Amino acid sequence: MSISEPAMSPSELRALAETSTAWPFEQAKALVARLKKHPKEEVLFETGYGPSGLPHIGTFGEVARTTMVRHAFRVLTEDKIKTRLLAFSDDMDGFRKVPDNVPNKEMLAQHLGKPLTSVPDPIEPGVSFGAANNARLRAFLDHFGFDYEFASSTDYYASGRFDATLLRMLEVYDKVMDIILPTLGPDRRATYSPFLPVSKTTGVVLQVPMIRRDVKAGTITYVDPDTQEEVTTPVTGGAVKCQWKADWALRWAALGVDYEMAGKDLIDSVKLSGKICAALGGTPPEGFNYELFLDENGGKISKSKGNGLTIDEWLRYASPESLSLFMYREPKAAKRLFFDVIPRNVDEYQQFSDGYQRQDPKQRLSNPVWHIHAGHPPVVDMPVTFQLLLTLVSSSNAENADTLWGFIGRYRPGVSAATHPKLDAMVGYAINYYRDFVAPTKTFREPTDVERVALQDLRDALSRLASDASAEDIQNTVYEIGRRDPFLDHKKLAKDGRPGVSLDWFNMLYQVLLGQEKGPRFGSFVAVYGLQNAISMIDGALARSA
Repeated sequence: MSISEPAMSPSELRALAETSTAWPFEQAKALVARLKKHPKEEVLFETGYGPSGLPHIGTFGEVARTTMVRHAFRVLTEDKIKTRLLAFSDDMDGFRKVPDNVPNKEMLAQHLGKPLTSVPDPIEPGVSFGAANNARLRAFLDHFGFDYEFASSTDYYASGRFDATLLRMLEVYDKVMDIILPTLGPDRRATYSPFLPVSKTTGVVLQVPMIRRDVKAGTITYVDPDTQEEVTTPVTGGAVKCQWKADWALRWAALGVDYEMAGKDLIDSVKLSGKICAALGGTPPEGFNYELFLDENGGKISKSKGNGLTIDEWLRYASPESLSLFMYREPKAAKRLFFDVIPRNVDEYQQFSDGYQRQDPKQRLSNPVWHIHAGHPPVVDMPVTFQLLLTLVSSSNAENADTLWGFIGRYRPGVSAATHPKLDAMVGYAINYYRDFVAPTKTFREPTDVERVALQDLRDALSRLASDASAEDIQNTVYEIGRRDPFLDHKKLAKDGRPGVSLDWFNMLYQVLLGQEKGPRFGSFVAVYGLQNAISMIDGALARSA
């Protein structure tokens, strides 16, 4: 179910969007300005994918972010300009390195240098490595519901889609060389050519210098490195492909790409490709350079290394919406892309979703869920947080959904898997996450003598509460018991003017009672877990440390 929007005409929505500072609208405004300078009937958005390894989340992020900009553009133009999103795969690239995260490495090593669509897939027999990775990417994009068209570099070269621009590249060969050569070292400069012929004997994409060019005939001549014989080949029909910076420019010019974003590490490449595109008679696209995703150690994630999260891994532990939120937020800030970022994004997605219902139309355009759901976010009642579910699993060692639903049903009578399917899915995510990441590292800290006294006092205070005490009453009780040294916070006063309680008190409860560093609001946890269960948990901790 979608949230009912106030009745607004396209022009009223556009007027609000023009004042929004949300980054998709800022990007779309630049595209609108471009369209005024270069009018056209259709605007083409593009994303690139290098199928040299199993698809990872960075590729998905580029499609998701571009989709958000595309929707913002449609709002700003009142959907009067046709738009398309092309997901372009560089599957004709030469296979340069065997990835670390795939089987049958010895077999793959025999095909180094060949186009990715000529390399056998190490997992799925009968298809190429490039085609298999393309299919894996498309399967997820389709599952998520992206509106896109898929394009294969191999198909575009072989079908002649690039022929006219390839011939133009041959005409302006010297201009392209003047752009590229100053950026290369002496050795590379001596052999560089924007054209990479595909060997007719080995099938390898060759990086060889050109010894002759015939613009009228549309051919290039090079020396075959295996036979040492001169070979003349056309630049059309898939007989060659372009070096990647020239290839990028070729695509922009041939297809008329209007918008494409890229990682921060490609800033110089974007500039060079833009110059080549202009030399070909095209207009470089709009776009921006996003920051890179980092692994757990702060290193750049890589498809070939497999050191980041895969799409399937994220979806084992959390919803697609939480992944989209991760992609939406701060695209120009470097972010760790590891398992420990998942719980926060799950819960913050729900916070944005809940807040959306209380916002006015202008505020909604700056809410991530508006962009994630193309202006129509669903209403989702989520009685408990993901962090709370994780803590419930941890406290009860629950390995099945029925146990968790027992806690939830008692806390919120009438709430069930049938009435709340999104919550039911989150229960499954929480169990998976606990099994894979929490349980293996779960360690209980021994309480100090002072902490033992505080825990005994907390146990006694909880035992005096009514069995149906609210989460707020429980939280107040926990807070009051923690109002003692060494947990006092003299810099943060309570409403009554007395010192507040530091996070050390609550962190101690989770470290001693649950074997984890932090957790959700403790009163809410006890309300769902049950007072008697919480008391028994404290008794267990005191017995362990006796």
